[in-house]
Amino acid sequence: MAAVINKENTASINAQRLWDSLMSLAKIGATPKGGVCRLALTDLDKQGRDLFVQWAKEAGCEVRIDEIGNIFARRPGLDNSLPPVLTGSHIDTQPTGGKFDGNFGVLAGLEVVRSLNDQGIQTQAPIEVVVWTNEEGSRFVPVMMGSGVFANAFPLDETLAQTDIDGKTVGDELRRIGYAGTTPASSFPIKAYFEAHIEQGPILEAKDTVIGAVTGALGQRWYDVVISGMEAHAGPTPMELRKDALLAAAQLISRVNEIALNHAPHARATVGWIACFPNSRNVIPGTVRLSVDLRAADDEVLTTMDSSLKTAGEQLQDEGRVGVEIKQVVYFPPQPFNNDLIDSVRGAGKALGLPTLDIVSGAGHDAVYLARVTPTAMIFIPCKDGISHNEIEDARPEHIEAGCNVLLRAMLEQAGHARNGQQA
Repeated sequence: MAAVINKENTASINAQRLWDSLMSLAKIGATPKGGVCRLALTDLDKQGRDLFVQWAKEAGCEVRIDEIGNIFARRPGLDNSLPPVLTGSHIDTQPTGGKFDGNFGVLAGLEVVRSLNDQGIQTQAPIEVVVWTNEEGSRFVPVMMGSGVFANAFPLDETLAQTDIDGKTVGDELRRIGYAGTTPASSFPIKAYFEAHIEQGPILEAKDTVIGAVTGALGQRWYDVVISGMEAHAGPTPMELRKDALLAAAQLISRVNEIALNHAPHARATVGWIACFPNSRNVIPGTVRLSVDLRAADDEVLTTMDSSLKTAGEQLQDEGRVGVEIKQVVYFPPQPFNNDLIDSVRGAGKALGLPTLDIVSGAGHDAVYLARVTPTAMIFIPCKDGISHNEIEDARPEHIEAGCNVLLRAMLEQAGHARNGQQA
């Protein structure tokens, strides 16, 4: 499909080329079940990065790499003194990841550049496409690492010193794969940042809607919880005398679920990881470790949920049977996005005749940190059955095309455009 200028003198993208690029990138780290495993700063990540850099240079972009390994590909504007319009996402994946999470946002940005080249469209301001380092956090913590350093949420030196389970540091691995850049890893003036992404949830598909105009992202608080009881023989120990850490954990898990239900519809609460000691079928559990993930669209609600969790732990402890330690390990507040840019997304969807819905992101994205330093918005498209972080993650080609066309229109609105050198 060739890109064309439509009757409103606005470009549209080459859908087949975008799809082919997604499938080509998906071959790097492809899994037998049809997914992708391309962890941050591995040899496979290097191959993915190299391919993006090759494509960006072939599209006439100037490429630079910063100290945390973020890759910026710049298409010059008519006035390069203007701050650029930025778009992008990440290409690292979960161990059992899919073809579209992050990758769609990066390659949609590249397709915007390619399509503008095809049609001789120049922008007043430069356009840049960015690949953020280690968004997933599967190999290194913290998550959203590259964008977090860029937005000064994490100190560079401490982040470079973070290690994986084998003791390898971020800094050493960046140098090993050739992506320890020299550009300062800090924010610079940006006119607008857009991030296109699959929804990673079921709402758009359930409502038969193609475009999500993302109004913001839920705030998050993560906790490590340790419940301490007493191991004892399962036979001789009467029920009323037990100090069963797993029973207390089950009660806490039930309470965690209630906390979210009490703050519907946007609150979320999840216990996603649990470890029981000694984990023997005829021993009363003495220690249970578990994670708690609380999310909400309003920081006051998130604070109330935090208080409710701690109260639940205190109540279990006050019964005198177990000890409960709750340690917060991650916090970032709800992040609203920029109203003008959200309007750009809504307007682009409407102009293209695409069903569009305001939506809140339940997941964290690099856009959360970018919103701290520049006007930001996101564009969601549906994913099949709302499934992501899974090898069966899928998206329809026509939705991929629609999301990229919305991105193109929104970026042109912010960058200002001309055709064949003439102001449009």
